[in-house]
Amino acid sequence: PHDTNLQCPVAIKEYLPSGIAIRAGGGAICPCSSKDEEVYRQGLQRFLGEARVLASFRHVNIVRVTRFFEANNTAYMVMPFYEGPTLAHALQTLGRRPTEDELLDWLRPLLHALSTLHAVRCYHRDIAPDNILLTPAGPLLLDFGAARRVADQAAASPTVVIKPGYAPIEQYADVNDMQQGPWTDLYYVTAGVHAVLSKEAPLPATFRVLNE
Repeated sequence: PHDTNLQCPVAIKEYLPSGIAIRAGGGAICPCSSKDEEVYRQGLQRFLGEARVLASFRHVNIVRVTRFFEANNTAYMVMPFYEGPTLAHALQTLGRRPTEDELLDWLRPLLHALSTLHAVRCYHRDIAPDNILLTPAGPLLLDFGAARRVADQAAASPTVVIKPGYAPIEQYADVNDMQQGPWTDLYYVTAGVHAVLSKEAPLPATFRVLNE
C-alpha cells in the first residue's frame, strides 16, 4: 500500500485470527460462530494493545507503528515498509554459521532495543529468528503480539504465549515465584543464539528444568 499523505510505501497489519474469523461481505471480518465472539473480541483488544505499545516507541531497532484504527469490525496498524529478510531466512541462505562479528552486529542493537522496552517495564516475550528482520539500518524487532507493560510486581500475570524451545519456564506457569520480566526476554535471546549456532532451538524449558 502507498500512503498518499506521506507519499511513501507502508505495510498494514490486519487483525484476522485464522480459525475463529472469516472475511464476510464488504470486507468486514466476522467471528465464525457465536461461540467465537468473546475470544475474537479479546484478541481484538490485545491487537489494539500491541499497536499502542509500538506507537509509543521511537527506536531504530523496534518496528514502528505510525497509526492504528478500527474499521470493518476489525482493526489495522500502519507501519513503514521495511525491506530485508528475516534472520531465520538469512541464516538459511548464508550456508554457514555466522562469524562472531556477524552475531554481535545483530545482538548489540537488539539488546539496546530491549533495554529501551525494559526501561518502561515492557517485555516482548516472543523473540526468535523468524521475527527479527535484517534491514539496511540494522536488525528490527518484529511481532509484539505477546508484549505487555507490567505496572508493578502485583500486577496480574501476563497472558501466556509459548514458543517451544525459545520460551523460558516462567511462561509455562502462572505462579508468583515464576514472574516474567527482563530475564524472560534474555532467555529468548540466548535460545536464539543457540538456534543460530547449532541450527536448532534448545530443548523445551519444561524438559530442561527437569533434566538439567
